[in-house]
Amino acid sequence: MTNRIPLSVPDLRGREAEYLARCVRENWVSSAGPEVTAMEAGIASLTDRRFAVATVNGTAALHLALLAVGVRPGDRVIVPDWTFAATANAVAHCGAIPVFVDVREEDWALDPELLSEALKIFGGVGAVIAVDPLGHAADLDAIESICRTNGVAMIEDAAGAIGALYRKRPCGSGGVVSTFSFNGNKTITAGGGGMVVTDDEDIAEKVRHLSTQARLGSDYLHDAVGFNYRMTNLNAALGLAQLERLDEMVAARQAISERYDKAFRSAPGLARMPRPKHSTGTGWLYSLQFESEQKAVKLVDWLNEDGIDARVFWRSLSVQKPWSGCSSMLRGVSAALSGTVVSLPSSSSLDASEQAKVINSVKRFLAKGDL
Repeated sequence: MTNRIPLSVPDLRGREAEYLARCVRENWVSSAGPEVTAMEAGIASLTDRRFAVATVNGTAALHLALLAVGVRPGDRVIVPDWTFAATANAVAHCGAIPVFVDVREEDWALDPELLSEALKIFGGVGAVIAVDPLGHAADLDAIESICRTNGVAMIEDAAGAIGALYRKRPCGSGGVVSTFSFNGNKTITAGGGGMVVTDDEDIAEKVRHLSTQARLGSDYLHDAVGFNYRMTNLNAALGLAQLERLDEMVAARQAISERYDKAFRSAPGLARMPRPKHSTGTGWLYSLQFESEQKAVKLVDWLNEDGIDARVFWRSLSVQKPWSGCSSMLRGVSAALSGTVVSLPSSSSLDASEQAKVINSVKRFLAKGDL
């Protein structure tokens, strides 16, 4: 079907082509170049961090962040049970073991109270990852305070929250180290890519060293097992052009979210995504929670038939095959969210008429209560 309304696609209406052409013209197309340096500086400034290191993707950024804070094989790492698999996968890439802790109803993010209990019960915890879900922040101060009391490093996984605020601070400013993703569905994209940000110079140097094969200088000497996790200059050029328009694209997504909120404020059989008081979200991926997985799946099928892309969002990780033997501390919130949350089109380029079509389609679905 032509003219489909996409879920969340790149908004390439800036200087992307100009910057990419400059890279080709000046022969900076690989894993070094002025655009990489400029992208790092831009993200460091945005997040009020001293250091930023660009990576090939967000999962690599998380992997390096975990290694840089000292996570070792066999360590436990606390992860919210309701998150993208990349969060737990990065833990496994370190040879560490995820411990899944539930999220809260009020923000769908890591539950500080359960985190405190988990840290009393489980020994050998090397880090805690606080995920910012759906473009708003977890309760970073509460989580970080608990981590500090227990002598555990907190990592903020801000993959989808660039441009969001925690209280009045930018997402990405929390914890010892934070990470971003610039995948194609994010508010700004580099075609791929990720970023590690920190105020700790030693951590930044370790991340950069490991991302470049742990190579010593220009000779072929290495002092550790390293990784080819560098962002290319082409990716960075794309990301730079996107970063120039971040405020504009965040404002567009926020306006889209406000229109969805208004449209579904009194709609039966669903709950709108949280608006926690501690965060100003970006509306990265607007989502609704339905009373059952069956209803959520039927809505996705209905919208797809109507030429509208929608998707059932994250599922509880602790019950899935790769993690079935891992420890967990759950209250049922993640289980209730699993399979029942549907994400609606939220691209910053979504126009009012397209959004009206989405809203009308969802309302027609809800009116047919027998579906």
